[in-house]
Amino acid sequence: MPALLLLACGPKETAPPPPPPKIEPPPPEIPKIIAPPPTLSRADLLAAATTAASAYASGVAAEGTDPLAGRSFTIRTPFGCNPDAKPAPGLAGRTLRAKGRAAELSLTPADWSGSPLVAAAVEAKVWDAVEGYWIDRPWLQSDHCPPAAARAADVDDAEAAPAPSPQTLGLAAVFEPEGSRFGRRNGRAYSFTVRSEGEAPPPIPARGYRLVLEGRFAAFPDGRTIHCRAETPDRRPLCIAAAQLDRVAFEDADTGSVISEWRKD
Repeated sequence: MPALLLLACGPKETAPPPPPPKIEPPPPEIPKIIAPPPTLSRADLLAAATTAASAYASGVAAEGTDPLAGRSFTIRTPFGCNPDAKPAPGLAGRTLRAKGRAAELSLTPADWSGSPLVAAAVEAKVWDAVEGYWIDRPWLQSDHCPPAAARAADVDDAEAAPAPSPQTLGLAAVFEPEGSRFGRRNGRAYSFTVRSEGEAPPPIPARGYRLVLEGRFAAFPDGRTIHCRAETPDRRPLCIAAAQLDRVAFEDADTGSVISEWRKD
């Protein structure tokens, strides 16, 4: 009898513990793709230059980081609108060659190292050289020549035609003393010859040609991208934007096709 009691009081069997809950791994984190800011255009530069010129004329000093600095740009400027215009440093132009059977498209960057707008940066050895490109016809928002009827001067002869407006906006390609010398022209022109199939001069596209400047905006030592200057308060300020150029090209403004191009690398 005692043995039976001992067996009856033995330990009871217990159910196995439940399996640990299944932990689902968190979904993979989708990386946030930050789109680069859009490339700035001719219209963007014109708007920024107008703001800078107004601030200069008003005696208002810009403050804070310049939003243009470091931004990429593609600026198109019409040229060849006046076939009789003489070439000038910093301006693209068209010149007849080979007794009129060929037309040379050319652009010789201007040497702006001694310009009052950049002289302080050059003297301080911030920049070693500055090559200038004029943004011609800054009153045009479009990047092609106006129609021929609008270009025609209401005069009897070319000698009576009024002088063109002075340049008021430019792009200054800056080069640092320790930076790469690729892209420096040192007085050499960008040049391409368009040849005619017959005796007549090569025809000019109805909308002219386009100069294309691509690169990134730089900054003057004070952090601003655009500096302006005027001889008197009654003159429109001359403004230039500091930049690092990567590509220069000539385009047909009618078709947008590239006639010739030069890259820094």
